[in-house]
Amino acid sequence: MTAVLAFIGRVGRGIRWYVTNLMGDSAYATYVAHQRRRHPGEEPLTERQFWRQKMDDQDRNPGARCC
Repeated sequence: MTAVLAFIGRVGRGIRWYVTNLMGDSAYATYVAHQRRRHPGEEPLTERQFWRQKMDDQDRNPGARCC
C-alpha cells in the first residue's frame, strides 16, 4: 500500500511540474537562477520587468506566441 501511495505522489508531482512549466509559471525563477549562475555580478530584472520584457518580445515577434 505504501508503494502505491508513493507512486501516486510521484505522479502527482510530475503532473504539477509539467503544468507549471507548460504555463510558464516557473519562467521567472528559471531566469533568476540562470542570471545568478551566469552573471553573478549583475542584478536580475524584477519579476515585473521580466514579464514586461517577455511580452514586448512577443509583440515584436508574433510568431513566437502560441495563441
